[in-house]
Amino acid sequence: MNRFPIGGLFALGFAACVGAMAFALFLQYFVDLAPCPLCVIQRVAMVATAVAFLGGALHAPRTTVGRWAYAGVAALTAAAGAGVAARHVWLQSLPPDQVPACGPTLEYLMGMLPLTEVLMTLLRGDGNCAVIDAQWLGISLPGWTLVAFVGLTLFALAAPIVARREPA
Repeated sequence: MNRFPIGGLFALGFAACVGAMAFALFLQYFVDLAPCPLCVIQRVAMVATAVAFLGGALHAPRTTVGRWAYAGVAALTAAAGAGVAARHVWLQSLPPDQVPACGPTLEYLMGMLPLTEVLMTLLRGDGNCAVIDAQWLGISLPGWTLVAFVGLTLFALAAPIVARREPA
């Protein structure tokens, strides 16, 4: 059976993350879709996943433990992003009367609260996060981000399995 080099698989995961971030930045700066607090957290998770994949691509670990370490970190960060994206999709599915009120800006929160409270406030989401700015094929941007994160999680977990064994 012909298998793929682990470094190449991790580089592919990195490229997917870079593509997702490039698209998010395109939407922000060229289409004027400003990210809500949950979008910002999803971006952080995407960058963290990209860093894990990049580490695996540059190091191209030869040991099984090394391959699984990089894959595990990538899978965990992608799964965390999927959790935030799922929360975002849930907020968008709420009836209008159950949507939380809009909250203060991130800059204000960072200036007034400790980091842990800022994170908890951001993860709760607010009315801004419930707005559906764009859809494609009937799925909102957070829905597509959820699909991407689930795909990245599965890809990270599959990479060590389908990678060819390289001599030490």
